[in-house]
Amino acid sequence: MILKKSTIFIQSQVPELFELTSYYMNLVTVSRLERNPTVKAEIAQKNFETSIPAGFLCYPISQAADITAFDATTVPVGEDQAPMLEQTREIVRKFNDVYGNGQEVLIEPDILLPSNNVCKRLPGLDGKAKMSKTLGNCIYLSDTSDDVAKKVQTMYTDPTHIKVSDPGHIEGNVVFTYLDAFCTDTATVSEMKEHYQRGGLGDVKVKKYLLSVLEEMLNPIRERRKQYEGDPTEVMSMLKVGTAKAREKASTVLSRVKQAMKIDYFA
Repeated sequence: MILKKSTIFIQSQVPELFELTSYYMNLVTVSRLERNPTVKAEIAQKNFETSIPAGFLCYPISQAADITAFDATTVPVGEDQAPMLEQTREIVRKFNDVYGNGQEVLIEPDILLPSNNVCKRLPGLDGKAKMSKTLGNCIYLSDTSDDVAKKVQTMYTDPTHIKVSDPGHIEGNVVFTYLDAFCTDTATVSEMKEHYQRGGLGDVKVKKYLLSVLEEMLNPIRERRKQYEGDPTEVMSMLKVGTAKAREKASTVLSRVKQAMKIDYFA
């Protein structure tokens, strides 16, 4: 089985990533990790203030290993992950400065944010800052049609829009945010916004339209998922091939790193 578009692998089966993480740990201070905005937000969210697990605090370093092990030049992320990527860029610069001897041992990756501004940071279904598994305010690609319908019904809208005839607000209205993110028929969305703002358009109708948009997007994914669920042997084969390929590439980068650090004793 040849993966022509993407290499899918199991991270825990690529030990080179964990070795790279251990080397990078000496390039980052604890105080710098604690200042990472994404880490700070998640520490508060998980109530880790009084007892931060070391593995959690070092996650940005592990992520740097995940990126640099494959010589990634561009990393597509949401806006909330920008601080994590910047941490990787700092680690790369520090490593090259300390061990590079004027050479670029590691590649400093660029960030690729969604072209649609709304998609840079999608809010959760409840209107909170972002979707989060921990908060349980997100839609999963594995959700059934019934699951998605129930979640759309609970989406945060405009609490002042009590009657259909009431003028509504689209700012902070998650339903319209998701329409901006996922609906390609921008003319219809614009018309619905105007109607909603002047009154006469109910939340139920808007949510029903959003559901149709999401279902159109999710159905092909569900079909492919069902196809692979029916052939676990093929899935395992893809993972084995992908993991072997990932190890081969990561091993090359690790050798380069150890050579630069002058710890490639048996090379």
